[in-house]
Amino acid sequence: MTVKSKRFKALLEKVDPARKYDLPEAVALVKECANAKFDESIELHVRLGVDPRHADQQVRSTIVLPHGTGHTKRVLVIAGGEKLREAEEAGADFVGGEEKAAEIEGGWLDFDAVIATPDVMKVVGRLGRILGPRGMMPSAKTNTVTFDVAGAVKEIKAGRVEFRVDKAGIIHNAVGRASFTAEQLLDNLRTLIRAIVKARPSAVKGTYLKGAALSSTMGIGIKLDESAVQKDSAE
Repeated sequence: MTVKSKRFKALLEKVDPARKYDLPEAVALVKECANAKFDESIELHVRLGVDPRHADQQVRSTIVLPHGTGHTKRVLVIAGGEKLREAEEAGADFVGGEEKAAEIEGGWLDFDAVIATPDVMKVVGRLGRILGPRGMMPSAKTNTVTFDVAGAVKEIKAGRVEFRVDKAGIIHNAVGRASFTAEQLLDNLRTLIRAIVKARPSAVKGTYLKGAALSSTMGIGIKLDESAVQKDSAE
């Protein structure tokens, strides 16, 4: 039998599990519940009415959150020639060519995002089995396969995030930290929700946004009112 801590029991008393909250209420509550001894991450979880087994019902895109996520990503750029200099000047943490691919194959994964130029994808392609499951494989769809490496690096450093539906039809994404103001979290949430709604596949019929919740790293899930959330984010 699982034993709940006093802190967790206190959190359960703050949140009504039978109620669905609007965004401002949920944000205020999630900040109140994020009382661990570190700056907890705040995450949005959205259940969609899609079947990810079908290619025409995949949901995946990128956006730049107005206030970032509170986490600075370590960016690796795999390219050659002048593009390596451009990447360094833009703030890339690691740059290199085929030797970086070899390091990854050897077990090196000390980075959070990978950008590659189209001309090196033959080399990068063999990293799919390593980077793919971690959601870091460069792709033109997410603007991580591009000759504009400087722009891509700056966007990621500024708070660009990728969202994608998992096998269960759910999107999980960080939208900030507990130390963010309520307005910062609301701005980020509205931006992400608008993007998810905009990314609705044309093949999907019926209800698209089927459920949503907000939580902190060590907190509990706070259910969101789907209709109120969509209306709030559309304004």
